[in-house]
Amino acid sequence: MKSTASKKPARRQFWLAAHLYLGLSLGLVIAVVGLTGSLLVFYIDLDEWLNPQLIISEPSAQRLSYEDIFQALRRAEPARQRGWRLEIPDDPRRAITARYYKPQETEHHGFAPLMVSVDPYSGAVLADRFWGKFAMTWLYDLHYKLLLDETGKILLAIVGGLLLISLVTGVYLWWPPLHKLKNALSLKRHASRERLNYDLHKLAGIYSLIVMLVLALTGIALEIPQYVNPLLGHFSPLQASPKPLSVPPQTHQARISLDQAVAAGQAVFPLARLCWIETPDGTGGSYRINLRQAGEPSQRFPKTNVWVDQYSGQVLAVSNPDELGGSDTVINWLHPLHTGEALGLTGRLLVLFSGLLCPVLFITGVIRWLQKRRGREMRHRWQTQLSAKNPQPSPNLLKR
Repeated sequence: MKSTASKKPARRQFWLAAHLYLGLSLGLVIAVVGLTGSLLVFYIDLDEWLNPQLIISEPSAQRLSYEDIFQALRRAEPARQRGWRLEIPDDPRRAITARYYKPQETEHHGFAPLMVSVDPYSGAVLADRFWGKFAMTWLYDLHYKLLLDETGKILLAIVGGLLLISLVTGVYLWWPPLHKLKNALSLKRHASRERLNYDLHKLAGIYSLIVMLVLALTGIALEIPQYVNPLLGHFSPLQASPKPLSVPPQTHQARISLDQAVAAGQAVFPLARLCWIETPDGTGGSYRINLRQAGEPSQRFPKTNVWVDQYSGQVLAVSNPDELGGSDTVINWLHPLHTGEALGLTGRLLVLFSGLLCPVLFITGVIRWLQKRRGREMRHRWQTQLSAKNPQPSPNLLKR
């Protein structure tokens, strides 16, 4: 019994040290990632707030056709002849934003498309920006890869793993006896500053624990899909993304319009909402019509896709998330869980507040460490002064 009792304080001291040093060494990075993640929950809204020209102040009853919008885009960017990807917003006051991947100006970056926002009622270009060159996309790169491209992703995956250890050790150190659970879950009133700081630290961690665990796990999976996805594929086969090619006709024939391609795609899923239109890249490319069916976890990036031949309008391939295996379903839930959109506004607010608690945990943790260090220094100084006032007798005197 004595052996078990003596091991418990030693084990607690070990995990206390692990929790402390993980927090001090990684806390600032986690605080930055949490804070930027909170802002990115409302990425579109904040981008429009910072750039009010993107908001359509007086939307008219009739939008331009998708083909007319695409032609306005091509006139604005005549040198961009490869495929474009147009995001079609559900809100009538929002612009259509088109992405042109791998532009020459930023081709040395891993991901830095040209983003052109177009008024869907007039075809006027409202903004012409490169990813990473404006506030919200710069914040995204800071959150996702610490502005370090692939190296940053690996580093953040490691940080995510260490965050999981820190969360588990924090729960272990906090875990109270059952009869003290109520006190452990509440803020002590009229307490000292030291006690108030301690309560804020532990309560911020406990009340955000479940969301933090989900964010850490999904964040790791999103940072290193090249390792996580094959691992999930061992449980059920992963579906390869179709890459069907259009068949050029024998005689010269122009491609069908974007509106015809959208109609062909929506005929397969008539109740789904249009989210993205991807135009053909080259003579062999095809349209990809991205739709959202009811019940899909992601609002902006759903997984229902229809590929359409750019010449004949024939449906070449279909990807229906309802027919995917378990591993693909898990992968499709990762991003909407990480952003909170899988649970609607409630989920987004949970992610927002949990991200804001990351700096709180770091600051209160540092304050707690400084308080304890100051306490140890004061005790050491007091013991030194006490020893000076009451010196121990010399061993030689004791022998006499």
